[in-house]
Amino acid sequence: MRFIDAIGQAHASVNADASPRIVSLVPSITELVCDLGLASALVGRTGFCIHPAGTVNAIPKVGGTKDVNIEKIRRLAPTHLIVNIDENEKPTVETLAQFIPHVVVTHPLAPGDNLALYRLLGGIFNAQAQAERLCAAFETEYAALRALPKSPPQTWLYCIWKDPWMTISGDTYIARMMAEIGWQAWTPGGDPARYPRFEWSDAVAHAIDGVLLSSEPYRFTEAHVDALERQIGKPVQLVDGEMMSWYGSRAIAGLRYLRQLAAA
Repeated sequence: MRFIDAIGQAHASVNADASPRIVSLVPSITELVCDLGLASALVGRTGFCIHPAGTVNAIPKVGGTKDVNIEKIRRLAPTHLIVNIDENEKPTVETLAQFIPHVVVTHPLAPGDNLALYRLLGGIFNAQAQAERLCAAFETEYAALRALPKSPPQTWLYCIWKDPWMTISGDTYIARMMAEIGWQAWTPGGDPARYPRFEWSDAVAHAIDGVLLSSEPYRFTEAHVDALERQIGKPVQLVDGEMMSWYGSRAIAGLRYLRQLAAA
């Protein structure tokens, strides 16, 4: 068994088996694997791996990102497992690593980390040309985003859950996406959690310029937007959670989405 570390940077490439059998437990990376031209190598995915729809529908589900069917994965006989530090449980990964030869551990923390991610997977699975095409597309969008006129800094509260209310810390991919357009993520003081809980109060409302309600993992709607605007008296906006939090190939569209948010 070999762990391949992709935390923030790509390490030395590892040649894949002649016919790799990949199980991906990370929805955004399942999409990336397909966009690298490797859909035929995917033998398992989570129920949350929904893109590209026409392709993943034919790939067996092995549970959720945290509730994984170990024995079903064992029967699929994968050569490679792709996981993420935030999305997957360490004990589950350790169990799977006992019978899967190669485990790719990912943890992108900023938009720029996608370049290393593309090249790492391209190197592992002999898809370097496809990886470089993605890198070129990403760099084009990133340059366009960086060329935007700088707006005055603002503080936004990004909500990912309700009952209890939960937000993000500054040490997350989403927070660093927001920072690209000058938006600082508000977070409860003194709470070290990456996804902390919080309670609404006049002090919270006073500290922020507005609220972003994500479409995932909690499915916020315009009804939530209207109710919260009346409650706190600050702008509230519904945002596409996939565009804000999915790394991998979807991050290219995510950068375009950021430009739209900045313009709006």
